[in-house]
Amino acid sequence: MYRKTLLMATVASALLAASLVQAADLTIGSSTEPSSIDPQFSRTGNNQNIAMQVFDRLLETDTTIGIHPALAVSWKNVDPTTWEVKLRDGVKFHDGSPLTAEDVIFSLTRAKNIPNSPAPFSGNVAAIASMKAVDDLTIEFKTKTPAPDFIEQIGFVYIVSKKVAEKATIEDFNSGKAAIGTGAYKFKSWTPGDNISLTRNDAFWGKKQDFDNVTIKFISNDASRVAALRSGAVDLIDAVPPRDIKTLTGISGLKVFSIPSARLIYLAIDSARDKTPFVTDKDGKPLDKNPLKDKRVRQALSNLINRQLIVDRILEGSGEPAGQLVPAGVAGSDPTVTAPAYAPDAAKKLLADAGYAGGFGITLHTSNDRFPGDADIAQALGQMFARGGLKVNGVVAQPYNVYTKAASAQEYSAFIFSLGNSTPTSATGLRNLLMTVNKEAGTGSFNRTQYSDKVFDDMMRQTMAEFDPEKRIQLLQEATKYVFEDTPIIPLYWQKIHWAGKAKVSYEANMTEDTSATLAKLVK
Repeated sequence: MYRKTLLMATVASALLAASLVQAADLTIGSSTEPSSIDPQFSRTGNNQNIAMQVFDRLLETDTTIGIHPALAVSWKNVDPTTWEVKLRDGVKFHDGSPLTAEDVIFSLTRAKNIPNSPAPFSGNVAAIASMKAVDDLTIEFKTKTPAPDFIEQIGFVYIVSKKVAEKATIEDFNSGKAAIGTGAYKFKSWTPGDNISLTRNDAFWGKKQDFDNVTIKFISNDASRVAALRSGAVDLIDAVPPRDIKTLTGISGLKVFSIPSARLIYLAIDSARDKTPFVTDKDGKPLDKNPLKDKRVRQALSNLINRQLIVDRILEGSGEPAGQLVPAGVAGSDPTVTAPAYAPDAAKKLLADAGYAGGFGITLHTSNDRFPGDADIAQALGQMFARGGLKVNGVVAQPYNVYTKAASAQEYSAFIFSLGNSTPTSATGLRNLLMTVNKEAGTGSFNRTQYSDKVFDDMMRQTMAEFDPEKRIQLLQEATKYVFEDTPIIPLYWQKIHWAGKAKVSYEANMTEDTSATLAKLVK
């Protein structure tokens, strides 16, 4: 009897263990929500975090932005303007149809014509002169001019099914009808304002995922997100506030995963227009002349910012003061371009020299849920500008989904934004953020202030055509030094990124700041 009971108990335990393995689910508390499920709608992180789980790209990156084959297994530069790309054999979309060269050609053509995109992929495909399917798994590309980083440009565009997406609307993606990718997870449902549900793709070409079902809950409030993890309502959270790191680290059963990132937090400045909507005189009346067009004014604003104080007090040390686009370690970073010192006296002199000794009025805009402390940082900048003699008419914080559209529409004068560098060099970031907006040339895709400098554009064009790696990095450094002397944006700091999860979950902290079930594992 005892042996029979023991045997039954053993079998029951085995079945229970098996069921736990089979039913491993993951719930993620995410700080942001996507604006669309269409993976090509926006390059912003809130959209890409979802896209990378359902769709794939030709390339993928590792935790330190190294590039590796994904849907493309090889590529070669046949001549300065010809590339040959080989696709992975046996890849299938979620509906069972095979990935072919025609899907890639369709996707790269589609990427430059997505209506109302706040951060388009048009720059990634602008170099393409023509594409030809040599066979089902081989594509020949011709570029308009020599493009040494061509594979990096096209490699980060998400690939969709031609059959499914050719006539699909953004609503078709959002409903799931067109959300058919080749990724590790299949789209199940999206309840805006609440959650997205995914299920494992057992036919995935890559490594098998540990989780059968994934629920991504949108919890924009930092305190609520941390509380959800502590209560067990979620298994993993992103955008952990720096102030909570020490507390979470000390709680048994929880773990924190951290890494310095290449995301620059910066203050965008409306320097291109003769008039700007949120700059006034000291009495609050609109100014006929935009003071932000004067480089001395932009430099003065930069000198009024105590970056180290922001890092120490607001970020609890989770950042590094910045003076250029990318940190040391990313190719193109110039060691001579350092974070501007806090220099209020120098700032006042610059303002006086520019004709604004008495200051002027300004309103700052920011998101309040894009990254830890974004609204607090805007308040701190407002206080620093006020101490420097400016009249701060207001600090306006909005949800990111609303805020980013208005920023792209040039509705602000000075606003906090960020750019995460996701490639091994600074070239793509400089091209998208600071080159003159030119859709056909694929430049200025994220240039929300319409900044333009012909000399810088020429320097970047020379850089982008240089195949010699060492010479190219030198040219990137020269372009960086030149453009940041003009202060087209005001760099604030590079983030340090934190995730936290239950002990049963491990997570690959990554410099690209991706929050994805594909980077999570179940601790056995």
